[in-house]
Amino acid sequence: MKLRLDLLEHLTDQDILEEVLANNHRYKPEPLFSKTGVGNLSSASTEERAQEEARSTARIQRAVERLKQSGGKDKPKSTPSPKP
Repeated sequence: MKLRLDLLEHLTDQDILEEVLANNHRYKPEPLFSKTGVGNLSSASTEERAQEEARSTARIQRAVERLKQSGGKDKPKSTPSPKP
């Protein structure tokens, strides 16, 4: 899968918040969280991965629609290949 950097401009705060809230239950802080500020993210189940894929697909479709509404093209920008 190719990373669509052109769609990042059309990512909204709501898109980010949706993904954060969907994964928040998996975050497990360490006992000394207030001192260290670290924790870990527990593994996702197969069902959670399927839901993540569905959210990702929906987020991409929303971004593509926003791109079209702003007058952009539905093609990723090509990057020049590096010269040897």
